[in-house]
Amino acid sequence: MNKITFIGAGSTVFAKNVLGDCMGTAALQGFELALFDIDLERLEDSRRMLNNIKASTGSTCIVKAYTDRKEALRGAKYVINAIQVGGYDPCTITDFEIPKKYGLRQTIADTVGIGGIFRNLRTIPVMLDFAADIREVCPDALFLNYTNPMAVLTNVMNTYGGVQTVGLCHSVQHCIPGLFEALGMDQTGVQAKIAGINHMAWLLEVTKDGEDLYPEIKRRAAEKQKEHHHDMVRYEMMLKFGYYITESSEHNAEYHPYFIKRNYPELIERFQIPLDEYPRRCVEQISKWKQMREELVHDTALHHERSHEYASYILEAIETNVPFKIGGNVLNTGLITNLPREACVEVPCLIDASGVTPTYVGDLPPQCAALNRTNINTQLLTIEAATTGKKEHIYHAAMLDPHTSAELSMDDIVAMCDELIAAHGQWLPEFK
Repeated sequence: MNKITFIGAGSTVFAKNVLGDCMGTAALQGFELALFDIDLERLEDSRRMLNNIKASTGSTCIVKAYTDRKEALRGAKYVINAIQVGGYDPCTITDFEIPKKYGLRQTIADTVGIGGIFRNLRTIPVMLDFAADIREVCPDALFLNYTNPMAVLTNVMNTYGGVQTVGLCHSVQHCIPGLFEALGMDQTGVQAKIAGINHMAWLLEVTKDGEDLYPEIKRRAAEKQKEHHHDMVRYEMMLKFGYYITESSEHNAEYHPYFIKRNYPELIERFQIPLDEYPRRCVEQISKWKQMREELVHDTALHHERSHEYASYILEAIETNVPFKIGGNVLNTGLITNLPREACVEVPCLIDASGVTPTYVGDLPPQCAALNRTNINTQLLTIEAATTGKKEHIYHAAMLDPHTSAELSMDDIVAMCDELIAAHGQWLPEFK
């Protein structure tokens, strides 16, 4: 029997989207959907929820929950990863509150920045444990990574884990629809080319019937910037650097040294920057879960419409050999020629029966590549810290981070990192 293993299946809403999509896909009928999570209550919730969808749709997929990770992985053809190591309490709270003591404010803290560094450090060892199991019990499996920090974790699984991995993010799918809707433009027939790094990929080309749409996009964006709206950081970056970024303004506000600055507090209001946004979302999601649980777990007639998530479309393309194009995160094997080869990049990829085939992009515009490299520096030093166990590379990663280095002295950065290491305790035992 073919098998899809979902690690982190206690993320019930996300499991509904990804595995619900698979259950409704003709080419994936009869697959076993193997669920694994360390939270056994949430694991059971997801099993019941997926069986509700199975009953309402008539899917022939078999839903099975596992408490042994290796057995969940054994014989898998595809592995989908959606874990969060340390959760909101205590680790996300720690990632925000200790930097705040030093005057370093964040919005999401899940990609780069000081929060992204420490999320990586506690997640990489867990991912490498997954990789060891995969090499033993399903060595040919394709690993679909949804967990942030996307670029670093996808890089580590390929480079150090020995597992064929593609990283998947929503921002590429949402880029054109979100931009065109906000600017009141019709996206029908629009062609786009997007490449860069995760959460900072660039809309390099946007045309319709051969016409470059960027002049009109920039004209409308400049008008829109005259009043407050939710996407002011990205519009400002486009107007200053020439190209639109795929990921949201609340994310990009902390990827650059320009927006969250103690000496320019007016920028927070001017660019509508939501400080501490991710902790607020976590609290809201936790408070809403009880009602959502009733709707998902106890509704035996639960309905599901195929979502925009890439996973089921990737698996369908491989199983049917009908090609499908995604924006995927892969190693930079000469794909973007003015970014480091050691980096993980986000580029168009063709999916068919041969698997994931990334496409060649060439040089990015020099200013775009330069901005990407500022984040890649921190990503690569974080990998060095995690794979060598050398604490000084944590300091290097933090000192090279654009936002952190713009706000704090080197001594304060080192002191903050030491305090974060101590506070993480069992989550970072190799650095104690």
